[in-house]
Amino acid sequence: MTTETETLIRPGAQPLRRRRAGAGPGALRSVGKHILLAGVSILMIYPLLWLVVSSFKPNGEIFRDLSLFATNLTTENYVNGWNDLQHPFGQFLLNSAIIALGAIVGNLVSCSMAAYAFARLRFRYKNLAFAIMLGSIMLPFQVLLVPQFIIFKELGWLNTFLPLIAPKFLATEAFFIFLMVQFIRGLPKELFEAARIDGAGHVRSYFQITLPLIVPSLATTSIFTFIWTWGDFFGPLIYVRLPELFPASLALKGFLDAQSSSDYGSMFAMSVVSLIPLFLVFLFGQRFLIKGSATSGIK
Repeated sequence: MTTETETLIRPGAQPLRRRRAGAGPGALRSVGKHILLAGVSILMIYPLLWLVVSSFKPNGEIFRDLSLFATNLTTENYVNGWNDLQHPFGQFLLNSAIIALGAIVGNLVSCSMAAYAFARLRFRYKNLAFAIMLGSIMLPFQVLLVPQFIIFKELGWLNTFLPLIAPKFLATEAFFIFLMVQFIRGLPKELFEAARIDGAGHVRSYFQITLPLIVPSLATTSIFTFIWTWGDFFGPLIYVRLPELFPASLALKGFLDAQSSSDYGSMFAMSVVSLIPLFLVFLFGQRFLIKGSATSGIK
């Protein structure tokens, strides 16, 4: 009985010992990779950590010691930064939120409609129009700057949020259109054929079939639009001149003064405050970014 038991155990025990013996080099390689990645991550995140630490330092110590260790910490920079400009910094954050929300709504509405048209409708010169749309991605923003500025000036839109929001309702973001087109093309055609048999037109197919199924791409569009719009500096610099309409990205420039001393501590503190919405959006929306990119043909 003992002999039979040992015979049954030994064949299974030998591969187990071999697996344990071979796990040593693999485990060491895995640990080495993790250490390397951790080191690279620390190197990349160091500027952000330095920004956060410097926001708690007095102005005189910010550039004197570039390390992440500080003894004389204070919250005075946050208090001064919130109140030292012409308006409370909360007003600038609100302006950024209004611009970002308007841009998100505009891109979701216009880009999804354009994507549905390219993916499901049949019309003349569709392929040519799609190629031109993709080609517009390669156009630098500076090429369109002067014509757009003249148009918005003639419309009386300067010193308003309209130049920053209205173009989003005209499907000007070719990247998001392409993203949604790829997603819609991946949907089963049988759904649309069944809806057409039931008497549903394109409007009903768009609202009741397409939109519920492309939520990941809509979420990806919203996140990218928020990130790009919230941090935009050049657009508001061109079209907005009134301080009460400045977004946070443009208001931070108010802490720098070429004629007198600059308040770097307050600027760093308000920069940290401005980064919090971006961090939260990316933290809670990263799974939608991964899912939306992975299922839309973008590798």
